[in-house]
Amino acid sequence: MAATTTGFLLIADITGYTQYLSESELEHAQGVLSSLLEVLLGETKAPLVLSRLAGDAVISYALGDAFPNGQTFLELVENTYVAFRRAIDKMVLNNTCKCNACANVGALDLKFFVHHGTFARQKLSAHEELVGNDVNLLFRLLKNRVTEVTGLRAYALYTDAAVQKLGLEGLTESMHAHSETYEHIGEVKIWVQDMAPVWAARKQADRKPLQDTIGRWTTDIALDAATVWSYLTEPSFLMKLLGTARLGYSDRKSGRVDLGTVIACYHGDHATMLTIVEWTPFERVLHDSVMHLPVSTANILCEFSLEPIEQGVRLGQAFGLPRGPWLGRTLARGFMGMISGRMQKDLDAFKALIEADHASREARPEPLPLPTTEARAQAARESLQSAS
Repeated sequence: MAATTTGFLLIADITGYTQYLSESELEHAQGVLSSLLEVLLGETKAPLVLSRLAGDAVISYALGDAFPNGQTFLELVENTYVAFRRAIDKMVLNNTCKCNACANVGALDLKFFVHHGTFARQKLSAHEELVGNDVNLLFRLLKNRVTEVTGLRAYALYTDAAVQKLGLEGLTESMHAHSETYEHIGEVKIWVQDMAPVWAARKQADRKPLQDTIGRWTTDIALDAATVWSYLTEPSFLMKLLGTARLGYSDRKSGRVDLGTVIACYHGDHATMLTIVEWTPFERVLHDSVMHLPVSTANILCEFSLEPIEQGVRLGQAFGLPRGPWLGRTLARGFMGMISGRMQKDLDAFKALIEADHASREARPEPLPLPTTEARAQAARESLQSAS
């Protein structure tokens, strides 16, 4: 008998595929589905674990206390949606076939269903079957009135249990409050995020390359990118990285850390203000800071980047050349030269802190010797290839 555990359950379900299939040539429609499911498989990254494919949906989960910061889960979902929309746009742009399947691919979209609860995992061939009342609830939510009530076709549906566990209560003001009622379950309170603004914002995102620098430092961390990114948004851990005794956030959009958020870093009574000017989840964050020097000021860009490596990720920190009045630039370069030796120590201290914290979260039951996430993904890809 499989032991039960608690965690997050996620279904990514392609919107409109049933109608699309009924109006399209089967061979090409299957090829489109395979390509889109491949995108979803590629975005099912740790801490998420792939369970299985179910028709036009991908089912995954995350065990226990997998997310140090609940916003990271939200960003995993958003990244998946952005990758899906990019794939759709690429298919539309590169299409030369006149069949219905290829001509109508732009009508497809994606929705997500997220719940937190108790479930068991049963080994079936190269995948896992998730069972339990909370799993049943999530599948019941696939049949809902969200589009009818809100008009949304592309959305992420979070149960209130998931929102509470992720600590996302402050973000619900930008979501649609909704509820569904099911036989033998009763009323389920849910929150619905519109994914269209997510795609619009990412398409317009302005990348600001940091070309000329006055220093770069790196440290290798044996954790996945999403987990490291999650720690980068947690004040108690970010303080170690920034070498500050206290920090605070302001100008959050809908309660989240994002583009335009201001971070106040305190050294004694003096605060240095860092404004986030680029926020690319799991890849890069760029701060623009104002340095208040004895007789002048200067602006300086600070970059934190994540690069996948075989054993985890490489966290990098870099500073751009100071900007502003000549005196301010000169004093800033001198100041940065004085503290440059501390940068590597701060990076290494951050690494040690988050690896230790993550290890303390890792007491997860493993009742069955199950295939790895990559093995399951590969088995799913082989199944897709044989089907198409």
